[in-house]
Amino acid sequence: MREAYLEVTYRHGQPLAAYLYLPRANRVKSVRTRRVNPGMIVDLDARGQALGIEITAPAQLTLVALNRLLRELGCKPVRRIDLAPLRAA
Repeated sequence: MREAYLEVTYRHGQPLAAYLYLPRANRVKSVRTRRVNPGMIVDLDARGQALGIEITAPAQLTLVALNRLLRELGCKPVRRIDLAPLRAA
């Protein structure tokens, strides 16, 4: 996968959780996680590379916090428009 993309799960029309898939090689598996506040969990492969970010508290997520984490992980930042599905409901 070459581009990051966001997948959102809704319940009763409200975002319940989301997952930001990060660019990675095919068939790479998550072997551990790292909890990050507010409401984010990073999935890591065996080499410690980030595979994705689970967003467990979509209502609390800020663009600044997510981009700070992405920068720390060595990934490209997202734009406000990229998070629009979280705000759509």
